[in-house]
Amino acid sequence: MTGKPAASLHSFGRLEALLRAGEFVLTAETSPPDAGTAEPVLARAGCLKGHADAVNMTDGAGAKAHMSALAAAAILARDGIEPVLQFTVRDRNRMALQGDLLGAAALGIPNILCLHGDDPTKGDQPETKPVYDIDSRALMSTARRLRDEGTLPSGRKTEPRARLFIGCADAPVDPKPGWKPTGLLAKLEAGADFVQTQYCFDFAMLRRYLARLGEHGVLERAFILVGLGPVASAKSARWMNENLFGVHIPDPILRRLDAAADQAAEGRRICIELLQELAEIEGVAGAHLMAPRQEAAIAAVIAESGLLQKRRAA
Repeated sequence: MTGKPAASLHSFGRLEALLRAGEFVLTAETSPPDAGTAEPVLARAGCLKGHADAVNMTDGAGAKAHMSALAAAAILARDGIEPVLQFTVRDRNRMALQGDLLGAAALGIPNILCLHGDDPTKGDQPETKPVYDIDSRALMSTARRLRDEGTLPSGRKTEPRARLFIGCADAPVDPKPGWKPTGLLAKLEAGADFVQTQYCFDFAMLRRYLARLGEHGVLERAFILVGLGPVASAKSARWMNENLFGVHIPDPILRRLDAAADQAAEGRRICIELLQELAEIEGVAGAHLMAPRQEAAIAAVIAESGLLQKRRAA
């Protein structure tokens, strides 16, 4: 775990406060529904309340249209679930993104995650024209300028400033000799305060990756939240290995899933064990739990891991 000074919080959020206090945090992920009312948002993600410290709301995941991520995140915030609002640069130009950054802060959304966005040709409307007016680093830089300087890129002042905790994504790799985290360092320079990673089930590789990040000063500058999730079956695990960039589920996990009478239950047990181990790895500030449409399984994993009870008892 890492702890940064608690002074001068960038946001009003619980996530940042816990991280700066040196607590091991637990974030989860959900997606907006295909609906025009608020109830389905809470029906899907409400089970995470009291379990996850913050909940990511995806933005057009899979390059498919859903309820506005900004609206869905605001619904979570209204219900007492702290959101991490994902912003992709795929769908909006810089003016629209700037307006939504200010709007997010005004709606009580303290955390943002800046992303590139999935390729529209892979979605269900492949004729969609992407925007990509700016890249994710420029979005981070814009958010930091709004927060720290109270100015838009044009130079116009904003008052009050947007209080935002800025995140980026990364994929752990097994570093080769001479490898440097160039891309991640550029995101930190742009303004990222925390990092949520792709799924990582290979902890031997993770330790080597973190050691290299430490050599380049990353662990001193940002909080690293490592991606995990309850894998529903051996078939799902093999699909992830073959189709998700940077994901490697080791053979011992595959064998456990293959041998299990109830593979979903075994996947949850494996995730709990990994989560407990992750909390003891130096340089890891928290876990980011993902599993599409499995919010209840994520809530169960968090509850059964005992990590929240351990925090309360400390």
